[in-house]
Amino acid sequence: MHTNSLLLILAAIITGAVVPFQAGANAALGRSLGHPLWGTLISLCVSFACIVPVMALAKVGAPTLSGLVQAPRWIWIGGIVGVVYITGALMLAPKLGAAGFMMAVIAGQMLASIIIDQWGLVGLPQKPVTLSRLVGVGLIFLGLIVMQLQAFGLKPLASS
Repeated sequence: MHTNSLLLILAAIITGAVVPFQAGANAALGRSLGHPLWGTLISLCVSFACIVPVMALAKVGAPTLSGLVQAPRWIWIGGIVGVVYITGALMLAPKLGAAGFMMAVIAGQMLASIIIDQWGLVGLPQKPVTLSRLVGVGLIFLGLIVMQLQAFGLKPLASS
């Protein structure tokens, strides 16, 4: 593996490492505001307030709106998915815990990713499902089950 690939993987790990903090913080925000959807709205407003100065510092030009006419309709799902994720995180993370919630999220992401790759959906390159990829996803689901044994009514593995 090349150094560049390792740096990209490290950056992705760091990116993923901040997500459980988002889930917990947004859950607390929703509780403080009296309803999870208020937490979702305020979280998205904070995201907006954070990205505007970054765009100004990066001197990002105005968007090219003419390209939207030819763009596929599915490009709009990103915002919808953001709302679903944030709302789900603030409602589910307190019930499942950070690790349980994130493991379930990762399992769902991997299942969807295999489907996206198989057919090259949402503009990503097609990457056929292989046995090794299926085994990898299966191990993630196995990890989810092991981490949530108690939730399934089974005795958790002994801790030291």
